[in-house]
Amino acid sequence: MYAEIPLESVKNLEIIFEDSDIVVVNKPAGMIVHRAPGHTDDSLADRLAKTRPGMYGCGSRERPGVVHRLDIGTSGVMVFAKTPSAYRALREAFESHGRIRKTYLAVLHGAPKTKTGRIENTIGRKPWDSKRMAVDVPDGKRAVSEWTVLAKKSGISLVEFVIETGRTHQIRVHAADLGCPIVGDELYGDAAKDRRLRVRPARALLHAVMLSFPHPATGKIVEFAAEPPADIVYAMP
Repeated sequence: MYAEIPLESVKNLEIIFEDSDIVVVNKPAGMIVHRAPGHTDDSLADRLAKTRPGMYGCGSRERPGVVHRLDIGTSGVMVFAKTPSAYRALREAFESHGRIRKTYLAVLHGAPKTKTGRIENTIGRKPWDSKRMAVDVPDGKRAVSEWTVLAKKSGISLVEFVIETGRTHQIRVHAADLGCPIVGDELYGDAAKDRRLRVRPARALLHAVMLSFPHPATGKIVEFAAEPPADIVYAMP
């Protein structure tokens, strides 16, 4: 139904899919999604908008086309709006959470006690540390994650997370709350265990592997995937 373009690398940026309404990319780890204090150059959104100037009419000038976000260290699938109507439709879909499915792969120290499970609580900023999020804090918002343990070996596990909500640092906080933080996570992880690994991770090993959402022009569900990068693959048990 939609004309997929071949995978291309534009300044190391992988385009998964593009049509007149949306562009879907495989975000590299280490690239910020949009401009922010301390990060004013070469954001992912600006890099896309340079060759798609219509994106600057979608949302704010600092966040052209941005309808959802990934942490700077997280890699994987993201969608951006190219037109104002697509922006409005996607924002509504992501804010309502109803027909959005976001699937991640995470490499954890240890593993959840059960192969599958669901964690539901609230997540908000720590009153004494605005850079960190925590569960069950005042004014926290509902956060729901489901997990499936895919593999375990030598104290490390590969876990699939499907999140119903999209709170800041949600999977990172939920993994830590389960007692098995993400490998390489400087905020919520275990630095001592990271140092004992054969190869010390350069980032939190979290990858958005699949994303499905209603296409803004038709309302029909579309789904896109991005293969895990080398650091995730190498760390897999």
